[in-house]
Amino acid sequence: MEVHHVTEDAETFTCNAYLVTGDRPTLVDAGAMDGVVDEIREHTDDLEAVVMTHQHGDHVAQLEAVVEAFDPEVYAYDDHPTRTHEIDDGDTVRIGDEEFDVVYTPGHADDHVSFVSDSSLFSGDVVVHDDGAFEYGSFGRTDMAGQSRERLIESIQELLERMPDGSQSAGVEHMYAGHGGVFHGNVRDVVTTALERAEKREPKYPDE
Repeated sequence: MEVHHVTEDAETFTCNAYLVTGDRPTLVDAGAMDGVVDEIREHTDDLEAVVMTHQHGDHVAQLEAVVEAFDPEVYAYDDHPTRTHEIDDGDTVRIGDEEFDVVYTPGHADDHVSFVSDSSLFSGDVVVHDDGAFEYGSFGRTDMAGQSRERLIESIQELLERMPDGSQSAGVEHMYAGHGGVFHGNVRDVVTTALERAEKREPKYPDE
């Protein structure tokens, strides 16, 4: 599976948007970077699908522009004017060359879902590898209206339960989060570390 971070050079605030090429070219989140359509066209002219982890502005601002340019199928948990397919916990979606399980992971956002396959995790904002608060295992903020640390903790626990444990294969080795860096290695350990930090129930940021 080949993954291109198409908002990597953004100069404005955006999420990480990932273009996954292969049998079914798919964009995971649209981001908020002007010019993301041009970045996608550097790799493909045939974007077949967009899958959304959630609909915070930094993840969805460019969605309509992407849809206008490529007319892809759009998968999202909550309603959106461009949505063509509603997804829910337990569903399966094809991203690139792999089948991913949809895991409902609210707490940071009520409509948040993550996508996990035998090898890879698109975690959105529920868990990230690194950010301004923590390195190697951080979690989405929960200090704004409608967010819940307790629900986020439950979501991370659920995500761990739904990730392959590695007994039948190498396990999940690639983590593509909505913010921070891409991680390759023992993803289960990163997610476990994030859970342990979230369970301390301390403010993620000093002013939280």
